Amino acid sequence: MSEGTVQASSPRFSQRALPPNSQNAPFTISRADGFRPLRSAFTPQGSGVSPILANVFLHYVVDLWVHQWRRRRAAGTVIVCRYADDMVFGCQFEADGKQLLVDLKDRLLQFGLSLHEGKTRLIEFGRFAAHERTAAGQRRPETFDFLGFTHYCAKTRKNKFMVKRKTQAKRLARKLKAIREEMKHRMHAPLREQHRWLRQVLNGHYQYFGVIFNYRSLRVFKECVVKDWRKVLGKRSQKGCMNWANYRQLLIAFPLPEPVIHQAWRQ
Repeated sequence: MSEGTVQASSPRFSQRALPPNSQNAPFTISRADGFRPLRSAFTPQGSGVSPILANVFLHYVVDLWVHQWRRRRAAGTVIVCRYADDMVFGCQFEADGKQLLVDLKDRLLQFGLSLHEGKTRLIEFGRFAAHERTAAGQRRPETFDFLGFTHYCAKTRKNKFMVKRKTQAKRLARKLKAIREEMKHRMHAPLREQHRWLRQVLNGHYQYFGVIFNYRSLRVFKECVVKDWRKVLGKRSQKGCMNWANYRQLLIAFPLPEPVIHQAWRQ
């Protein structure tokens, strides 16, 4: 392993806990959403040791450092949410947010990393931001994307502030495009096999994106899949496209699962 990785793993982790041959693996953070590598050495693509080393590395480079930073330098509350190399920082005061961004860039530069400028933003977000912008006659705060969801400021039926989530538009478009391509490959497969595969796709989508207030996006996803399946089935022969009357009868025999919200309300 590189010196940076050994340094990152030494405070809490034993090298014996890592997979075999991990100490000889070249290491730096691979090109991904959050970072761009400044060095030429990479972990093997798809290697089992890559996510382990990346998490250990970022735990030292980011998590522990931010914990110390907010205790020593922040004037208000600072919250951090990180998954792999995707991170969201929430600061109570704007000055803390600006200073944290500057210091974070310097911290990453020490390890040969940099923030992705196209995906790094400092925005006004939260309960007080929404109230102040409404009082000033401005639009609601900007949204941000994290882990496939678009997070936005909204209100409940009781007029209380709440952060809501919906499926990220770009992620939804990419998923539907991939499904269309796979449908074409499975075009001449038996209907029962196609139906089984589509049920797995829809149920998997509902499991991940089935959060509160995201039902509309789930419904849009299912309707697009239903329409695309009809188009593909109509191309199986030269007799013409499948009309909706026959297709509805087929859906009775091979029903597709309805959208389900899997997230439970917190008491």
